[in-house]
Amino acid sequence: MQCLLSSAYLPPVEYFAAIAKYKSVCIEACENYQKQSYRNRCTILTAGGKMNLNIPVSRGGDNFTHKVPIAEIEIDYSEDWVIKHTRAFEAAYMNSPFFVYYKDDLFNIIRSGERSLLKFNTLLTKQLLLFCGVRAEVSYTTDYLIPSTEDVVDLRERIHPKSKQCSLLKEWALEKPYWQVFAKQGFVSNLSVVDLLFNEGPDSISFLL
Repeated sequence: MQCLLSSAYLPPVEYFAAIAKYKSVCIEACENYQKQSYRNRCTILTAGGKMNLNIPVSRGGDNFTHKVPIAEIEIDYSEDWVIKHTRAFEAAYMNSPFFVYYKDDLFNIIRSGERSLLKFNTLLTKQLLLFCGVRAEVSYTTDYLIPSTEDVVDLRERIHPKSKQCSLLKEWALEKPYWQVFAKQGFVSNLSVVDLLFNEGPDSISFLL
């Protein structure tokens, strides 16, 4: 069985739990880009609470409004978002147990200058799967896929910042708390998987299965 997911920037824990469950993921490469989604946003936990980090994007350097294929979306490096994001990670996780072990490899990808958002996200996802100990096949769709068999589980719209009612957290009991640097008001669930990784390291896999 295979899960179908949209591309995502440093996706939330439930995204990786889905991959860990099905062992195979097909990333939708033929959809239109959607704003205000995980495609260019991740959420981390800082001293001030939850923080959204967004990647500025464009279509081949031009402004765009709607119905732009995800494969045509480019990362906009005219803004200093790389510095902003890496500094945010350092401030949020420099005191976490495993930050020092993973930051260089992640930062190298973030600083790589890759222009394609789709390719950039996939590079990070594959690296994070490796760090978390999740063995899974990762592929792209070649056409916009409408699942017609029980062999494909469509999670493209279920894992979304605004889809709380469709969250997989309760279904897969992903509200298992783990230690967090800034969890002053209690455990904060379903942040970017880097929150789990920097705090739990090799034991991250036990929170995904």
